Amino acid sequence: MKCINEFAAGERIDVELLVTNCTKGVSNAGSPYLNVSFQDKTGLIEGKKWDAQEMDSIILEVGKIVKVVADVIEYRGSKQLKICSIEELDQSSVDFSHICMPSPVPKEELIRKLNGYINGIKNQDCKAIVTKIINDNYDAYTTYPAASRNHHEYMSGLLFHTISMTEMATLIASYYDSIDKDMLITGALLHDVGKVVELSGPVATKYTLEGKLLGHISIAMATVRKTAEELNITSEIPTLLEHMILSHHGSKEFGSPVLPLTREALVLHFVDDLDSKMNILDKALIDTPEGEWTQRIIAMDGRAFYKPKSY
Repeated sequence: MKCINEFAAGERIDVELLVTNCTKGVSNAGSPYLNVSFQDKTGLIEGKKWDAQEMDSIILEVGKIVKVVADVIEYRGSKQLKICSIEELDQSSVDFSHICMPSPVPKEELIRKLNGYINGIKNQDCKAIVTKIINDNYDAYTTYPAASRNHHEYMSGLLFHTISMTEMATLIASYYDSIDKDMLITGALLHDVGKVVELSGPVATKYTLEGKLLGHISIAMATVRKTAEELNITSEIPTLLEHMILSHHGSKEFGSPVLPLTREALVLHFVDDLDSKMNILDKALIDTPEGEWTQRIIAMDGRAFYKPKSY
């Protein structure tokens, strides 16, 4: 299926696209029309549906993937769609991989690594808790983004971010014998599990009511506590994991109600901060020419970063 970045002016396209915005308008002749924004994994494109009917606005619901037949035109230097027809699709059968930006590492490879880390945990309480939580939330855990924007905001972004953190945490643990490796790996795998409730899903991601009112940190902590109770685990492992989750943002200013107070919690915060900031910075540098500066990055204290020249 052709992608948005391959559309050429003058051709007619017949594709499936995600509706990201839809507003009503009235032409100079008094006819209703719709301004529509579409997205796939390669980008965005605007379109217009002239002589719009009431059913058109129902089909073009924000967050839905629809079949679009349209003519690609050039308008004020940009490509735009003149929509000929739209068709509602069964959302349970659409190919999300065509719509959502994919993870840099294939999902199957990330799942293989995930299973390897879980199987390698020797502490039985840690292993039982992480196994049950991930199994209970498997589809969302392996497909959701890590955020609606800012960092790892693509399909399986949560899993990619989690595995990246676990790999770094494992490497750090190999340098310090004092670190409880099982605890650190379990904390890394579960630190953001609350995002499967905080976020709406991999397509047109937004924050849910629970996400806005509770936040992923408190959701994940409650999940660990509930799971430990269901498994009748009475050791201090659940409390230590809850602390790691509560403190992984590192400060109250950034949403953690407590500061890291164990070795494993401190390392977890460091690797989470590093991985998220490197992802944000890498995105900013992609579109920055060599020898130039990025735009100021709000999430990085408003700093602009220099992209060195290649020699």
